[in-house]
Amino acid sequence: MNLRRKQRLFAVSGVLVLASAAVSVMLYTLNDSIDAFYTPSEIHEGKDATGVMPTIGQRIRIGGLVVPGSVSRDNESLEVSFDLMDLGPMVTVKYSGILPDLFREGQGIVATGTLTDSTVIVAHEVLAKHDEEYMPPELAEKLGITHTPPKEVGY
Repeated sequence: MNLRRKQRLFAVSGVLVLASAAVSVMLYTLNDSIDAFYTPSEIHEGKDATGVMPTIGQRIRIGGLVVPGSVSRDNESLEVSFDLMDLGPMVTVKYSGILPDLFREGQGIVATGTLTDSTVIVAHEVLAKHDEEYMPPELAEKLGITHTPPKEVGY
């Protein structure tokens, strides 16, 4: 092998090593901002296809229906606690802040937070559905409801 080919081989190898290192660093840093979506049943039993269960301390998104009669508010602060369910077991969500105007019992919500116990999530964001027909596609599939996207308004 002549000198010129060796130099090209080393240059190409160096570029590939640097590119793979850059991709590895990007994936490692993005890992902290990825939130997996779970339903209350999946937190207890794991995902249907893979059986993967969330670990304590993991950031997750959870979607479900607010259990009627489970909302408890602290009179001294903005802390709220409520239970979420789908078709199976319940999960408790604790949130400190102002809830969305559309939040109410019996309604579907999506919360983003950290799993602190096997059935307790400390949320830092709570989103309420925007109309009575909308439901996240993952939750609709879990509940066995046909998901229809919101109708577009033409002008």
